[in-house]
Amino acid sequence: MTAPEELPGSLVRFAAKAAGLPENGFFATKLKGDASSRAYWRVARPGGPSFVAMVLPADAGRSEEASKGAPPPELPFLDVQRYLASRGVPVPAVHRVDLDAGLLLLEDLGDVTLEAAVTGGDARTRERLYGEAVDLLADIHARAEARPGGSVAFGRAFDFDLLRWEWDHYIEYGLLARTGRHPSPVQAALLASEGDRICRTLAGLPRGFTHRDYQSRNLMVTPRGLVVLDFQDALLGPRPYDLVALLRDSYVELPEPLVDSLVARYLDRLGVRTAPEAFRRAFDLMAVQRKLKDGGRFEYIHRVKGNPSFLPHVPASLRHAARALARLPEHRPLLDLLRGFHPEMGA
Repeated sequence: MTAPEELPGSLVRFAAKAAGLPENGFFATKLKGDASSRAYWRVARPGGPSFVAMVLPADAGRSEEASKGAPPPELPFLDVQRYLASRGVPVPAVHRVDLDAGLLLLEDLGDVTLEAAVTGGDARTRERLYGEAVDLLADIHARAEARPGGSVAFGRAFDFDLLRWEWDHYIEYGLLARTGRHPSPVQAALLASEGDRICRTLAGLPRGFTHRDYQSRNLMVTPRGLVVLDFQDALLGPRPYDLVALLRDSYVELPEPLVDSLVARYLDRLGVRTAPEAFRRAFDLMAVQRKLKDGGRFEYIHRVKGNPSFLPHVPASLRHAARALARLPEHRPLLDLLRGFHPEMGA
């Protein structure tokens, strides 16, 4: 791995070799980080090529969230990038790799995420871009189901253990740490039984290729259309999972009528003509698990990683979970309990 003090110079040399140009004129600028332990730099030459360098952590082969088994033999980012590209999915090109130095040189897609493109924009732009994102997601799922296999993603799954780990992650950080309160024995028993019930139901749903974080910050708006990022944790998961990540995004809250129309658009794009009500129920149940997990994860990132930048998005995560629970009357006791801990979930 490259020493931090030597990194800018190493990145310049790395990019210059990829471009077949002298190092003179290239410069490296650190890009704003996210929750990942990976770091990103833009390495460019004025009037010439521009790249994004990914700087890998020492344990780059392992998912940052709970996963089973040993790290795969190939870096998951490269494995899944190759798989998606082979299926015609728009992903960033990989220009150069030096795993000994912990460096990848990627296509520079600019700075406009889906989140940035719709924030403060008009409703028509939002509907158009989210329609494109839903169409792309449906195409990814359809192409993966038509030609499964050939990637590490098909060797790991969102099973009950992983879903339940995420539920417990919410309890530990999103409920106990965030509120500073402890549930009574009766409340704790309800949280445990509801966690088991929800996660077992979700684990029993049909599984397909799942990006795992298909949301507005991982879709770039570029001249060649939307391009997908952050796919290295892909695995087999419940079919509504990615759609929940997109339409119940903690960074962009969409109007309910738009969510309804986009769910229908996704099913239509896939050619699903039967049991839309069952899919929508699974979508809502998935939203409960995913958004509670997000609320806990954001608190974890603050407390453990020292990064408070995600805390403003906890209320949106909790609101999403509350809206989903309100559509699931059989889980009303859980909603009532959580509202006693989280004012953001409404009365």
